[in-house]
Amino acid sequence: MTTNPQRVITFDPYTETPENDLGTHDAASDGRASEIDPQDADRADAELTTGEFDLEDRYSLRRVAGLSTELEEISEVEYRQLRLERVVLAGVWADGTSADAENSLTELAALAETAGSMVLEGLIQRRRTPDPATFIGSGKVEELREVVLTTGADTVICDGELSASQLRNLEDRIKVKVIDRTMLILDIFAQHAKSREGKAQVELAQLDYLSQRLRGWGDSLSRQAGGRAGGAGGGVGTRGPGETKLETDRRRIRTRMAKLRRDLDGMRTARETKRSDRRRHQVPAVAIVGYTNAGKSSLLNRLTGAGVLVEDALFATLDPTVRRAETPDGRVYTFADTVGFVRHLPHELVEAFRSTLEEVAQADLLLHVVDGSNPDPEGQISAVREVLAEVGASEVPEIVAVNQFDAADPYVVTRLLRADTGAVAVSARTGEGIDKLRSVIEESLPQLPVEVDALVPYDRGELISKVHSTGEILTVDHEPTGTRIHARVSEPLAAALQPYAT
Repeated sequence: MTTNPQRVITFDPYTETPENDLGTHDAASDGRASEIDPQDADRADAELTTGEFDLEDRYSLRRVAGLSTELEEISEVEYRQLRLERVVLAGVWADGTSADAENSLTELAALAETAGSMVLEGLIQRRRTPDPATFIGSGKVEELREVVLTTGADTVICDGELSASQLRNLEDRIKVKVIDRTMLILDIFAQHAKSREGKAQVELAQLDYLSQRLRGWGDSLSRQAGGRAGGAGGGVGTRGPGETKLETDRRRIRTRMAKLRRDLDGMRTARETKRSDRRRHQVPAVAIVGYTNAGKSSLLNRLTGAGVLVEDALFATLDPTVRRAETPDGRVYTFADTVGFVRHLPHELVEAFRSTLEEVAQADLLLHVVDGSNPDPEGQISAVREVLAEVGASEVPEIVAVNQFDAADPYVVTRLLRADTGAVAVSARTGEGIDKLRSVIEESLPQLPVEVDALVPYDRGELISKVHSTGEILTVDHEPTGTRIHARVSEPLAAALQPYAT
C-alpha cells in the first residue's frame, strides 16, 4: 500500500507570527497587544478598530508552556490558564501533489496553534487510501509512537476525520491522546464563541460529533448487567437496569441536543425579526464571506470603522457583526461579517450554524475576501464556494476582493483578477484599493424598482427623509412650493409619493 517513505515537516514553536491586516502583532507571541504610538494618529486610529479589548480578554485565557492542569500545581494567579499542549501532526497524502499535502498540514499546524498548542513535528504518509484501522497504517503507527516519545508530545492530531475505532486503535498503540481535524476545529470554536447563540451552536455541533463516536474508556464505561446476571462476576455496584453506560450517555446527549435546538429556534426568530425589518425598509445587505483569516474583519473595519476584533488567527470571528453604511447619495445598506470557512469544514458546524449562515444566503451581495498572499488562493476560493452552495447562497451576486495584494506575488494577484470579472485588489492593512472597492460595491447594490418624480410639500418632510435613507437620489431641487425630487424608491414609498407625482 505504501509507495514511498513518510515526509516529515518540522515546525518551530518559537517562530514569531507576522503582523495582521491592521498592523497589530499576534499577542500569542508576546502575551499582550502592541502599544499605540501616540505620535502616529493613523496608527492609533487603526489600533482602535481592531477590538483590542476583546483580544486582551482572549489572551488572558491563553495556555502557557510548562503549566500543568493538575490542581495542586496551579497558583492562584494562574488558575484560569491551561497547560500548553505539545502536539505532533499526522497526515495522509492520498491524492494531489506533495505541495497540496504540505499546505494541508501547514494549515493544520495553524489550527493547532490557534487552539493553544505547540506544534513540534508533522508527518505525512503516502497512501492510496487511509488505513481503515489506524488511518496511517500499522507500520507508521510505530514510527509515530517513536516521534511522540522523542519529542515528549502529549497529543497527536490527524489531518482527517477519524472513526471511533481509528481513534481507539491509535490511542491504544501510541498511548497519548489522539484527536482529528474536526475535533480540533470544534475546540477552536468552543474557545472563541462569545454570544449565547454562538455558544449554543458550538455545543450542538460538539454533541452531534460526540454522539457518533462514543467509546469506552476502561472500566468506567463497562456495561451494567440487568437482574441476576449482574451477580455472575461483577459483584456489588455492577447490577443495574440493563442499560449500558454508553446508552445512558447517548440518551443524555440526545436530550441536551433537543434542548439546544429549541433554544436556537427561539434565537433564530429574533434574528429573522431583525432581518425582516431590514427587508421591509428595503435596506440592501452585503455579506462578507471568505476563507478563515483572509482579512474579512479587517476589511469591515476599513469600510465602516466597525471596531470588531481582529486577530492573526483562524476562526477569530464566530458571531456575525452587522454594520451600517451609506452611499454618497445617502442610501443606507449593511455589511455583515460572517464566520470564516475552511477546507473540509465539519458538517456538524454547517448544520449548527445554519441560522447564522442564513445571513449569507439572504444577502443581496457577497463580498468574497481572498488572501492573495496565501500559497493556494484558488483552493481557498473553491472551498468557500462549496460551503456557499451547501447553504443555498451560490446564486447570490459576488464581488471578489483580493486582500493583502501588497504582500502577494504580483503574478498571482493578476491571475486572480483575471479569473473573476469585477474583482478588486485591496489591502486592509494600508487602505489601498478601499475606495475603488466601495465604489464597486455601491454600483452592484440592487436597483430599486420604481423611479419617481415628485414635488413634495415642505410639510411632508418625512417623505423626503425616507427617500434619502432608503432610496437612490437622482436629482433634488428646492422650489417655492416644495422639494422636487427625482429618485428610485421601493414600491411602498412610491405609493406614498404618488399624490405628489409630476
